[in-house]
Amino acid sequence: MKTHRSSPQRPVSALALALALATSLVACGGTGSQAPDDTAGPPVSGGKFTFAVATDAGCLDPQQVGSSDTLYALRQTVDSLTDQDPATGRIVPWLARSWEVGDDARTFTFHLRPGATFSDGTPVDARAVRKNFDAIPKLGGLAILAQGYLTGYRETRIVDDRTAEVVFDRPNAQFLQATATASLALVSPADTARSPQARCSEGVHGSGPFTVSSYRQNQSLTLKRRTGYDWGSAAWQKKGAAYLDAVTFTVVGESGVRAGSLGSGQVDAIGGVRRQDEAVLRRGGARVEQRANPGVVFNLGFNNARPLTRDVRVRQAAQAAVDRAQIATALFPTGTRPATSVLSRTTPGYTDLSGKLAHDKNRAESLLSEAGWRAGPDGILRKGGTRLSLTVVSFNRTGAYQSALELVQQQLKDVGIQLVIKELQVTQFPQTIKTGDYDALWGGDLTRADPDALRTLYSTRLVNSYRLPAGRLDTVLDEQAATTDSARRDELVAEAQQLVIAQAYVVPIVDLESLVGVSRRVHGLTLGASGGISLHDTWKS
Repeated sequence: MKTHRSSPQRPVSALALALALATSLVACGGTGSQAPDDTAGPPVSGGKFTFAVATDAGCLDPQQVGSSDTLYALRQTVDSLTDQDPATGRIVPWLARSWEVGDDARTFTFHLRPGATFSDGTPVDARAVRKNFDAIPKLGGLAILAQGYLTGYRETRIVDDRTAEVVFDRPNAQFLQATATASLALVSPADTARSPQARCSEGVHGSGPFTVSSYRQNQSLTLKRRTGYDWGSAAWQKKGAAYLDAVTFTVVGESGVRAGSLGSGQVDAIGGVRRQDEAVLRRGGARVEQRANPGVVFNLGFNNARPLTRDVRVRQAAQAAVDRAQIATALFPTGTRPATSVLSRTTPGYTDLSGKLAHDKNRAESLLSEAGWRAGPDGILRKGGTRLSLTVVSFNRTGAYQSALELVQQQLKDVGIQLVIKELQVTQFPQTIKTGDYDALWGGDLTRADPDALRTLYSTRLVNSYRLPAGRLDTVLDEQAATTDSARRDELVAEAQQLVIAQAYVVPIVDLESLVGVSRRVHGLTLGASGGISLHDTWKS
């Protein structure tokens, strides 16, 4: 059997790049990584760093968390088998110093670097890899991202202490890139045997450059530098332990307060930068690190099992009624662009479907009339005594996200659709998805530098938050995840996007950008290829 190897000494093979779908990753609107500042002087170790975020998912297990705000922190505590260089999209060594991929993409053999340990002292070895990949599928819907990456997982074979062979029962072309995500980051074998609830509430032991020092839910999460750390990603500049002594992520719900805190020097960086914050940050001498997110765009997604949204014409009417260009220009930070597909422009395999997503109020009204809806006395359409009123669930979205939803609400009202907004906390997400008690979900974005993000969200064989019916889309999504033919995979990914848009399963809104406001005293903060940040190379002057 032919194999394909990657190592620090030789370039990654063409097939490995195809498997990772990284060759076409483009960072638009920002570098994703801070350029060296010659005026800052040489890097210095020590100091405390404070990062203000908007929300807290209430869980300390990165394999179960999908919230970007929480993953900002937890990503610093865990390492992955591989990393994805944000500048090139290339898959590079991390815990694995090299790997081979079987020609049929059913087997992935990882050669682990020696000396790495979890924070409980357990070695990062082949047994730990097996324990993690055996346990993740058992988390089920709680590991909404990770379980999709391991679709078809059969077993992990221990070749020797530092060699693990991951085996699938079908080709899994997306898996190599998935090993670079936080969702498949490794935790101590002892943690894999604990209940999901215990892992969330008590945390896990990672092998990352920081460990959790203290946690107060919905208030703050503090990390401390791990001494002796010496197995960092090949994408990092510094060798050995991190520069910073400690990092605190503090929850500040109001965007304006976060921006003001950065301007006054109370915090060193903030997430969730809004358009109106930009001037405040500039006046305070701060900068905005910006990177166009690959993956599924920010959207309004419909529950296809509900009586009103089961009708494709209602969904298509909503899709035509929304003016995404107005939303992007009026509410989101400078450089944000309206979505032109269900995948963002920076995602490998993206297809431009802007012609099918044109704002067309007349078409929206025609579709609703065709579906039998007639104007009521309050302007909301009615049919057989039923008002066209949809409940949309929003999980603690603040700033531009909330304003954008309110603008969507007004745009839909203009064609006779009432949108009732129900705000819930991020911690309520798993239970809400389980019950399906909603007509629509606000958000639905997934940052990942691989088009398999579509399968994670829209396959009926996985979590299926939108209660989609089984059909051709499932087949297409499964095939694109399995094929090692990059041209064929592009065709399948294009078809999947067309099916999602044609059926109006979602209303794409904007291509999101990762935006982090950073103090001028902060250097070396890096935005990851699939979202998130890295603080290993970060230091303060």
